[in-house]
Amino acid sequence: MKPFFIPKTAAGLWLLLALFAAAQQSVAQDGAGQQTKFVDCSLLIAPEYPATWPSAPFPRFQIMHMRTIGPDSAYNVDSLLIDGNTGTQLDVPPHSVARPDLNREKSGPLGLAYIDKIEAWQFGGEACVVDVRDLLDKAPNGTSPLVRPEHVQRFEQQHRRLHFGDVVLFRSDYSDKYYRPFPEGSRYIADILDRKAPGYPDPDPDCMEFLATRGVMTLGTDSASMGPLPNLAEPTHYAGLKHGMIWTEGATNLGALPPTGAFYTMLGPKHKDGPYGDGRAFAITGGDLPARLIAASKAKRAIDLSPTLEQGLPLTSPGIGTGNHRQVYLKVDFLYSDYLDMHHHTHLMDSMAGTHLVPPSYALPPEGSQVTYAPEVRGWLADYEKQYGPRGFSSRTTEKVPLDWTCGEARVIDVTSLVGSTDKSAWPASPEITPALIQADEKKHGPLRAGDVVIFRTGHVEKHLKPAPDDSGLWTDPLAGSTEGWPALGPDAVFYLKKQGIRCVATDAPDLGGVDPKRALMTYWALGTSEMVGVEFLVNVGEIPQIAYFLFAAVKVRDCHGGPGRATVLHD
Repeated sequence: MKPFFIPKTAAGLWLLLALFAAAQQSVAQDGAGQQTKFVDCSLLIAPEYPATWPSAPFPRFQIMHMRTIGPDSAYNVDSLLIDGNTGTQLDVPPHSVARPDLNREKSGPLGLAYIDKIEAWQFGGEACVVDVRDLLDKAPNGTSPLVRPEHVQRFEQQHRRLHFGDVVLFRSDYSDKYYRPFPEGSRYIADILDRKAPGYPDPDPDCMEFLATRGVMTLGTDSASMGPLPNLAEPTHYAGLKHGMIWTEGATNLGALPPTGAFYTMLGPKHKDGPYGDGRAFAITGGDLPARLIAASKAKRAIDLSPTLEQGLPLTSPGIGTGNHRQVYLKVDFLYSDYLDMHHHTHLMDSMAGTHLVPPSYALPPEGSQVTYAPEVRGWLADYEKQYGPRGFSSRTTEKVPLDWTCGEARVIDVTSLVGSTDKSAWPASPEITPALIQADEKKHGPLRAGDVVIFRTGHVEKHLKPAPDDSGLWTDPLAGSTEGWPALGPDAVFYLKKQGIRCVATDAPDLGGVDPKRALMTYWALGTSEMVGVEFLVNVGEIPQIAYFLFAAVKVRDCHGGPGRATVLHD
């Protein structure tokens, strides 16, 4: 047991009080009648797992630790090579529906319904778990057992009739059983393709047509694909996608959900013209929250808070000084589909491209490590610890951040009044968001509540996210001191928010830290040491109504110090 200590600073006292309050809240929640729980339905993505489609020329997933905390970097910086068919993934109509201009048999307007065009309400709804475990492994090698309309009708007889707003999830427990590190992981996909093992259970085209009669628009399966092998994959895909359906492939842990009543959602990076994409699926069970979110999705009361990811946009930091830029966002074509007149593609991207997560390990070294910072950063650390107490350690990478940390009641604090408030002679500088500013908002709109997601509205990304040659206003000019920096969160405000029970802070600026490298690093040290996370690079924050629920989860990449994703709100 660690000895009790008395913090030497006000920030330390706030942190201690907040931890005590959080513990008391946890006990109160545990004693409640029906506790709200978040259920992760996503596969872990790592190089030694069968996370990608194994046939050539589909690229294998890679995570590259470009910089680690030490003499040449104050942060852990990662790049990802990630195909849309990686881990738990999302399919949308252009996966099988051809563009209308091609005038082909399978052409139609939905051939343009790419991932970046799907409306936010369609990503979620009421989970209706269709139990097809009796089909698992009940087929010859290389062949999928088929989920037919009668399996869905069996669900309806046991529970209720399906309707618009439901998310039909086919539960076979396939991924739970077979998604394993290699060499065992070959059983997940490769052994089926090589006809060494039975295929995964999947719906046939008639099942898709039946679901369309019920108005179902969103599906999911805990197998590797929604396409039965060996020869019904494309017919099943087209049978559903031609109706505008979208679906999760590679879900897992569906057995943790009740047959009905849970809220389910699948959120992933908003790739431009993506016919499929990497994502994060999760569900919420218990209490009043699921019904509220289900109702909002069904009524299409949803707002997308993420900008489209497109090559040529300034989606990642150019850094301060030559050679310090992050990996730019690149779309890499690798396989051409003649019928769809479209390339399959992967993406090479910084893990903080566009809307992304900031986990504690971004700026904190792992526990027990000895860090040798550059001399300038050592001086910053001394100043920080003198004022705020010891900088902490953390191994909490993206996949270790609890889902309920990045979801919660949306609390928007408008800080646009700070724009233009700095002296040009002090640039590069960002106006600082202080405890006083947050307290003024609380006085006007009511106190912050533990678990709120505090979202700072600056307007910066919406104003300046433009392609070249007009792209310098987002990052380059503020970092160079040619223009004022975006409003940024100060470390004092971080500790104040922690005291109020806030776990997640978000911004529609490029980042929470701002353009002053010393002040930015102190902000990220404060966030990490407080076991808080950030969500950066939002848009449409001004559209969020007073009562709304914020949803975000990063793609589940192991050992990642960032994490791309999509943020939405559902509102009453």
